[in-house]
Amino acid sequence: MSPGASVTLNCEVEHPSAGWSFYWYKAVPDLSEKSSSYELLPDGSGTAQDSYIIHGQTHTAGYVCRAGRGDPEYHTDHSQPKFVWSADVHSAASLTVSPDRVQHFTSDSVSLTCEGNFTEWRVRKFSEDGRLYSDCRRMTGSTCNINTSESDTAVYWCESGSGEFSSAVNITVQ
Repeated sequence: MSPGASVTLNCEVEHPSAGWSFYWYKAVPDLSEKSSSYELLPDGSGTAQDSYIIHGQTHTAGYVCRAGRGDPEYHTDHSQPKFVWSADVHSAASLTVSPDRVQHFTSDSVSLTCEGNFTEWRVRKFSEDGRLYSDCRRMTGSTCNINTSESDTAVYWCESGSGEFSSAVNITVQ
């Protein structure tokens, strides 16, 4: 997305029917728990609309939704996060891949280094099968070292302890 663009998020329940309310959250990295916490978005509490428009998106962020209905209200689990990648070239976080190429081969040694003025980092991975991984198997300081296998074909990015996201990098392993 271009910085400042608007984006529409949609939320679906498995068996749609009347009476659902939708809740919209921003996913905030929590490095101590190797997970995310959720911040309710403005006007994102209990709307009847199954979509939510974010105006003026200026940075990369992850979003989740959940639905509720009944009295007392029953809530679904939170959705998987969806990431909206902003083309903000001024991000305070960046990711460097070494060796610097898109194509890698099995058993290559690849280093993913997070850069920026932060003390805590996490490298995240979104695999081809749609799984989101919260941390690196071998993280040393701000660098994640991978001896590649085909399962390492994925999109990678860095998250700082204060919630900054780097741009995303595609890595293909053959």
